[in-house]
Amino acid sequence: MSTRTESVDTPAGEARVTWHTAATPKLVLAVSHGAGGGIEARDLRALAAALPALGITVALVEQPWRVAGKKVAAAPKVLDEGWRGLWPVLARPGLPVVAGGRSAGARVACRTAAELGAAAVLALAFPLHPPGRPEKSRAAELTGAGRPALVVQGGRDPFGKPEEFPAGDHALVEIPAADHGFAVPKKADLTQDEALAMITGAVSEWLLALPV
Repeated sequence: MSTRTESVDTPAGEARVTWHTAATPKLVLAVSHGAGGGIEARDLRALAAALPALGITVALVEQPWRVAGKKVAAAPKVLDEGWRGLWPVLARPGLPVVAGGRSAGARVACRTAAELGAAAVLALAFPLHPPGRPEKSRAAELTGAGRPALVVQGGRDPFGKPEEFPAGDHALVEIPAADHGFAVPKKADLTQDEALAMITGAVSEWLLALPV
C-alpha cells in the first residue's frame, strides 16, 4: 500500500483526498467524513488500514469546510457541490468507484450516487433522523440512491437504530452496542477492536462481491 494526499479545487472550495492505494487495485472506495469530525474517525481509519491489502484502494475525502478549518459543516447543497467537484479526481484511476461516507457524508453519497455514476454506496452510521425525532426521516435519501447500498449501523445509534430502517434494496449490518461513532462501552460483549473488525469484514465482503 502507498499513501499520498492531494488538494482538489471544487466549486465549494479546496478539498483534500488522502489515497491509500492498493498494490493491484480492483476498485476504489471513496469515503467522506461526517459533520462532527474528519477522516480521523475510527471507522474510516480502520477501512483505510485494512482494505488496500484486499485490492481495494481507499480515498479518504475531506470536504472544503473541513479543509478551511471551519467548525460547522456546510449546508447539504454545498456538501453535494464539493463532492461533485471531487468526483473526476476520484474516478481518475479508471476503476469502478464506490461512493461512501459516514453520517452526513453518507447522505451526500446517497444523494449524488446515480448522477455521478457510482458503482454502489456505502453508508456508515447513516443519520436516519435527528436524535429523538424519528418523524424527521431521511430514509428517502437512502432508498432513492439508485445503486446497490450497504448500511453499517451501530446498535445504539441515536440517529437511527438498525430496526428503524425501512425495507429496501440496501443491505444492513448491525454493530452490536455501538453508538453513532461506532464506540462500544467497556461492558459490551465485544471489544472496540472486534467492533472495528466487524466493520472492515462486512464492508470488504460486500465490496468484493459487487458485480463491477
